[in-house]
Amino acid sequence: MHLNKTLTLTLSAVALAAASLNASAVTLKVANQGDALSMDPHSLNESLQLSVTGNVYEPLVTRDRNYKLAPALATDWKQTAPTVWRFNLRKGVQFHDGAPFTADDVIFSYERAKGDGSDMKSYVGQIKEIRKINDHAVDFVLSAPFPILPELFTQWLMMSKKWCEEKQATKPVDRRKGIENEASFRANGTGPFRVRERQPGVRTSFVRNGNYWGKIEGNVDEVIFTPIGNDSTRVAALLSGEVDVMEPVPVQDVERIKGNPKFRVLQGPELRVVFLGMDQKRDELLFSNVKGKNPFKDKRVRQAFYQAIDIDGIDKTVMRGAATPVALMLPPQVKGFAPDLAKRLPYDVVAAKKLLTEAGYPSGFEVKLNCPNDRYVNDAAICQAVAANLAKIGVKINLEAETKGTYFPKILRRDTSFYMLGWVASTVDAHNVLYPILSSPGEGGRGQFNLGAYSNARVDELTALIGSETDDKKRTEMIREAMKIHQDDVGHIPLHQQALNWGVRNNIELVQMPDNNMAWRYAKVNK
Repeated sequence: MHLNKTLTLTLSAVALAAASLNASAVTLKVANQGDALSMDPHSLNESLQLSVTGNVYEPLVTRDRNYKLAPALATDWKQTAPTVWRFNLRKGVQFHDGAPFTADDVIFSYERAKGDGSDMKSYVGQIKEIRKINDHAVDFVLSAPFPILPELFTQWLMMSKKWCEEKQATKPVDRRKGIENEASFRANGTGPFRVRERQPGVRTSFVRNGNYWGKIEGNVDEVIFTPIGNDSTRVAALLSGEVDVMEPVPVQDVERIKGNPKFRVLQGPELRVVFLGMDQKRDELLFSNVKGKNPFKDKRVRQAFYQAIDIDGIDKTVMRGAATPVALMLPPQVKGFAPDLAKRLPYDVVAAKKLLTEAGYPSGFEVKLNCPNDRYVNDAAICQAVAANLAKIGVKINLEAETKGTYFPKILRRDTSFYMLGWVASTVDAHNVLYPILSSPGEGGRGQFNLGAYSNARVDELTALIGSETDDKKRTEMIREAMKIHQDDVGHIPLHQQALNWGVRNNIELVQMPDNNMAWRYAKVNK
């Protein structure tokens, strides 16, 4: 009875919000090649997911239109001791259901984000405990100094303790185990937009939050988000006026859209690096014809794969110049990038064959490559090109390209031997690559996305030191050392840095963030 009453109240609130949209309401129609897999902001650390839910839920610290740190649900913050940060919370903020936002919600969101099933552990893993000072102030206590803590908080979104308890959603939706709850289909944030209707894989509609505490710079009252997986269908939807914005623009259609006077393509470098990961932990690979051995444990095999991949050819033929080959797991825009390490190992099929022979695989071997087909620009085509390259050294790739709805649960369970992934260093700092991607899997979200379990004790040691070092010169030197070790180990195979391509009607104004976030609060539809 209580749940039915709550549901009725929630639906009534949504109905009132919908009723406020009259004939003059401004609607923004957005299409993407994939869908946000859940409305739960702690369930999947994936760019589209965070972009969509980030319009509904909010962090303590955000990024403004220039991608600079700015107050959000926290008005200010400071270190009161080397291992203590005081955050003062914004007063007068309400969740969409009218409940006040307080320190109890911050503490609850911390416990939820660090718990089982959460994909956001690496953003709160440095926190030892939270102390409630009063309803609008909390202290974050750390085990060691961590000067970049506010940067991490931009991706950690606040949820209502009361609402989650009422909806039996105190634990995150777990994509690995297929566990769902109310938070996957409904939402109750503090953000500028509310979820009106959710049809997973079909469309989701959002309406402006009339009680939003902050300023909404744009004029959009309603957002209709539609996943359109087929590239040509997505382009046709834009050109026909069915949608106002779509992304990503297929690289082969960029010039076509640019040539239409009614549209433009918003372009810029993304902070994402696309890479290949290899299982380096199991004694025997999954989905391989090699029995009783794991070839990827041998650096010579990993290097052979690296040198067999013609990344310049992929950039030219598959990406059509819309990507930049990289030698590191972070792009030049990220703090800690080492220019002297930016040269890739040479593409050399003969050298790659020799390395495989030396490792004991003169005829190559067979292995499955897991790849998404609705996440990156030309993601499946990239994997097909990689498979064709590796065939030249005798490696047979069984390519499994699939929607991220099945791809992510699989690779996050580590049910993969060889996979393609991309990572955005949203803090614009190398630690956000070192800690979740290059460190050995451990507590507090360390190595949570190191899905092949690459491990080097010195990299782990340096990562911890980098987190607490305040001297920029020493810190930069340590980052370089860690990156050099990983590069020499061929811990992963970096491929390229992507370029952002959004197709937009000329009457639409948007702010394009380098993490591929689309903040609807900035969107304007001009008549």
